[in-house]
Amino acid sequence: MEKIKEKLNNLLEKGFLISPDMLENISKEHEEEIIKNIENSIITKEKPIIITNELCKAVSNDSKININWVDFEKSKTFLEKGRDSKIYNTFLNIIGYSGSEEQKHKVEHIIKEIKPVEKIQEVPEITEKENGNGNVIILKNYVEKEKKREIQDFVAYFKARYEGIKKILLNRIELQNAVSINRLNYGNKEKVALIGIISNKNKTKNDNFIFNLEDPTGMVNIIVGKNKPESYDIADDIVLDEIIGITGTLSDKVIFVDNIFLPDIQEIKQKKSDDEAYALFTSDIHMGLSNFLLGDFTNFIKWLNLEYGNSELKELAKKIKYLFIVGDLIEGVGIYPGQEKDLLVKDIYEQYSLLAKYLDKIPKSIKIILCGGNHDALRLSEPQPVLDKKIAKPIYDLENASITTNPALVNIHASKDFEGFNVLLYHGFSFPYYMDGVNSIRSAGGQNRSDLVMKFFLQRRHLAPTHTSNLYIPDPEQDQMIIEKVPDFLVTGHIHKVSASNYKGVTCLNCSCWCSQTEEQARRGIEPEPSKSILVNLKTREVKILNFGK
Repeated sequence: MEKIKEKLNNLLEKGFLISPDMLENISKEHEEEIIKNIENSIITKEKPIIITNELCKAVSNDSKININWVDFEKSKTFLEKGRDSKIYNTFLNIIGYSGSEEQKHKVEHIIKEIKPVEKIQEVPEITEKENGNGNVIILKNYVEKEKKREIQDFVAYFKARYEGIKKILLNRIELQNAVSINRLNYGNKEKVALIGIISNKNKTKNDNFIFNLEDPTGMVNIIVGKNKPESYDIADDIVLDEIIGITGTLSDKVIFVDNIFLPDIQEIKQKKSDDEAYALFTSDIHMGLSNFLLGDFTNFIKWLNLEYGNSELKELAKKIKYLFIVGDLIEGVGIYPGQEKDLLVKDIYEQYSLLAKYLDKIPKSIKIILCGGNHDALRLSEPQPVLDKKIAKPIYDLENASITTNPALVNIHASKDFEGFNVLLYHGFSFPYYMDGVNSIRSAGGQNRSDLVMKFFLQRRHLAPTHTSNLYIPDPEQDQMIIEKVPDFLVTGHIHKVSASNYKGVTCLNCSCWCSQTEEQARRGIEPEPSKSILVNLKTREVKILNFGK
């Protein structure tokens, strides 16, 4: 018992508890190694409270872990009470733990007798929602570390991105023997495989593509010839700063490419819930804008209260359990030159207050999940934090609202028998860059093809691969815009268009807006498709687009 107390006190001094199944076998050296691994792997301000076998296995994989530890601990408590295991198992999947089902479902009892009371942090309980499987779990939210940004942070940021996507590409059999650029043996015409970041793109006089491919050890020129049509088509859409894998033949200071490999997602089987429930998706409300379509939005709120629409529509409304609002909740102030003439409500506090009054009319059985966008009271640089708790206080006061960062990963509808759906939210500030800059997207419709942009993101496993496609904060430890886990839904907004598509099992939704075209939008070539919302049946995955316009 004395040895156990000593181990516990050593860990408690560092702010950790330990699960019983690890307690008997842990040595002092092992203890120090565990703490070191956790401190190196956990990149958020918050840390996990309880050290378990599953967590130790995850951090030993040399991977960076960024999840919402508060909700992780809540899900652990829920598991221990025997009421739900799927949410906890979803978290284990996110952090990269792969153990037996028996291990995953094992209930670990919190040690009560010998830990000092002042060291205990109370873990709130996850409550079951009144509307059945109405769980909303924020799996991944951006937590910013306060620090002065330096040039070296940009270098570390791109290195972190390289390592994150390289890990995905190494799953390809063709790239498992990839070498570093500084290990290339020039002069020998041998087959090689490389993983690198694109730092320059040009065409030769013969219309072949020539790229500078860079990794942390060096740079090499690669050539993609017209005689390789499949690779040539991929090369045409390659953008600066994206990370690819290649195989080819090494020549004098040049590699002639045979194949190009993107860190594309694998085909996934679409999940379907056992019960019939609906998720509703919208975006870009722009509350406070003179062109805000008040009548249409009022019809939308009335429909959710079963006061608008025919009997069929009302039956659908009865089964809605989730409402996602993906950014640009308000019009904001000072967003673009001359905006004041477009504003009906010129005070940003009043804009949020007015929006909250409408959202408060939504039935409390519907869980609202929302994030900010480039018009909200946030910095423009991505990832964007949660809404300001002072400016947007009326939104925080809504009892059925969950507020996320932009981007964020959210799990909904999990239960004892169903692991739920993972929804990746991203407002979409980088959209216009790729609509204009990627040849295949521009030629297929550009501003009207949000579906192709979302496919592009999933293929690159990144929401803004090019340095100039968005404003961003360089996190030296992890690139928050990487799509690490393949979601069930990718949901965006920003361009005021509505679309629904499927890419390898991922449902891709771009949401409509609630305002008519302004002069500023006309100048930028934006033609809104307003007053439409996207309704998804979680049992069948059927998608409906509902129009509330007059």
